[in-house]
Amino acid sequence: MSLNLEEQLLFYGSYHHDSTNIAIHVVCVPLLLLSGILLGTNSPSLVPLPSWLTIPNLPPNLGTIFALLYAGLYILMEPVAGGLLAPIIIAATAWSKYLTSTYGMTANYWAAGLHVVCWVAQFIGHGVFEGRKPALLDNLVQAVFLAPFFVWMEILFFFGYRPELKSRLEKAVEIEIEKVKKSRGQSNGKAVNGKAHS
Repeated sequence: MSLNLEEQLLFYGSYHHDSTNIAIHVVCVPLLLLSGILLGTNSPSLVPLPSWLTIPNLPPNLGTIFALLYAGLYILMEPVAGGLLAPIIIAATAWSKYLTSTYGMTANYWAAGLHVVCWVAQFIGHGVFEGRKPALLDNLVQAVFLAPFFVWMEILFFFGYRPELKSRLEKAVEIEIEKVKKSRGQSNGKAVNGKAHS
């Protein structure tokens, strides 16, 4: 997987073009990331650290390591957007560790339930609204890594961040979607998502 921002957003955007499906992802993807990190904070510290190097609620467990990996790769992919998202991810990780330390299995049950509900909602979004399989079925690692950043970029685009990039991506995504439709034999007036288009 390359760290080319446009290439990665084009890949993910071509699977997420329907506004309802995007809205589902804007709600569910952050919850999936946070609930996954929370579940990861249950692991023991994977690297022993001296007390002077230990940060409260951020021991080097699976949750913290994955959060640092996500944050670091997002900064490499797009320094401004990644730099804005990184502290949110790290703060959410510390909060997650606090929740698992304070509420134990209750926090885990809620996180696991939320995780399952969000996955189901996203599959419904793809099946009912997008009419296309999820990106993770074509490239699991790329999709799982990109989903939170794609959602973050969608939020930033909404507030006017990098309008030229947004415009280029929208045009490129339209071209990709047309290619998919043609490969399925669904263009030129044939049924798409059970509806006739002319």
